[in-house]
Amino acid sequence: MLLPFQQPKAAGNGNIVFAGDIGATKTNLAMYRVENGKYRLLQEAKLVSKDYNNIAELTGEFTRDTPEPDAICFGVAGPVLNGHATLSNLQWEIDIKEITAQYKTAKVHLINDLKATAYGLAVLDEKDTAVVHKGNSAVGGNAAIIAPGTGLGEAGLYWDSQYYHPFATEGGHADFAARSSFDFELYTYLQQQFEHVSWERLVCGPGIVNIYRFLRDEMKMEEPGWLKEKMANADKAATISENAEQCLICEETMRCFMRYLAYECANLVLKLNATGGLFIGGGIAPQIVRLFEHDAFYTSFRQKGRLNFLLEKVPVKIILNNKTALLGAAYYAATR
Repeated sequence: MLLPFQQPKAAGNGNIVFAGDIGATKTNLAMYRVENGKYRLLQEAKLVSKDYNNIAELTGEFTRDTPEPDAICFGVAGPVLNGHATLSNLQWEIDIKEITAQYKTAKVHLINDLKATAYGLAVLDEKDTAVVHKGNSAVGGNAAIIAPGTGLGEAGLYWDSQYYHPFATEGGHADFAARSSFDFELYTYLQQQFEHVSWERLVCGPGIVNIYRFLRDEMKMEEPGWLKEKMANADKAATISENAEQCLICEETMRCFMRYLAYECANLVLKLNATGGLFIGGGIAPQIVRLFEHDAFYTSFRQKGRLNFLLEKVPVKIILNNKTALLGAAYYAATR
């Protein structure tokens, strides 16, 4: 357990829990049996979300040959209001009543995917993380999670002096703030396309592509022919990050991405007073751990003037386990 969570005695022991991490690009589903606080995997699947018309179609295929679950929890990439979710980057709406009607004997929960990720910290160990900055763990206090992926998720963990209590936010959709003339030019370029420019327009996979296109089209940086050919039939953001050491425009794109990620990480820490730690999740960070080692991230992270002393105390870690949200959903289902 990375952080202390209040765990009911023998929570859901022997029960079968159905967990889901429902994202705009992919959906991870798993069936677990709870055994003395551990989660034994019975079956799992990784599905392409857009290949299905709705949640019932997607989950129905997975559970066709599985045991009936005792409890269900789905973490979804969007705000959850009164048991209803609208996914931010996928044309889906999910209602808890729909899931309950499909699985009549199970207790059903629907939570934000970053809240699920936060609960996943109750299941992970230190080996599931990479340390960016050791900080001072003795300070304690609230914690925060930020997760760049298809979008930008953010969540907090309130510290009550004994245990952590996760809560969701939609901070990734807050306004991007320009700090320099370069930032302002980039902001103007994006505003012409999207009108509202949030941090999510920069700090996520599509954000990497947005920065790249700005450097190519507005800053007139050269796009090598071999790179253009590579990106034509591959994930553009992944291709850019993979070639950050081989190509100047990719290097500059990722330098900007890391800087903006660091700025928003610091914003989140200060707004939540997250002196207990910052955890960087999502699908991108584990793939670019090497870029955190160059110190560019941490230098930008601690650029808050009079509050730099506070940021220096905050432990910063990358979550390496790509099933964290799924395990967090399973934990939530088992303990409720």
